[in-house]
Amino acid sequence: MAAYWLARAKINDPVEYKKYTDHIPDILEKYNGRVFARGGEYKVLEGETPYERFIVIEFDSMADAESCFNSPEYVAAAKFRRIPGIAQNELVIVDGGDATPR
Repeated sequence: MAAYWLARAKINDPVEYKKYTDHIPDILEKYNGRVFARGGEYKVLEGETPYERFIVIEFDSMADAESCFNSPEYVAAAKFRRIPGIAQNELVIVDGGDATPR
């Protein structure tokens, strides 16, 4: 079953953050990640959010999504966005499908 990275970011230093994003396309390709949404226009329909960038990436499975996140390539790239003051980030992995009991 497909799984998705759901990410939100507030970028404080775009020049430094780009040191992270420059690596991501090649990493996603290696792990068969498919970008559904990255950046672009958005509307908050309920509540408030400090985030300004929203990302949805599909993987073939939860295992593939986790393998990408834990890969040496991603760990090395992510260190750039984790430098204090560069950005606020949130990333979750969720299984596709509807798990709501009926």
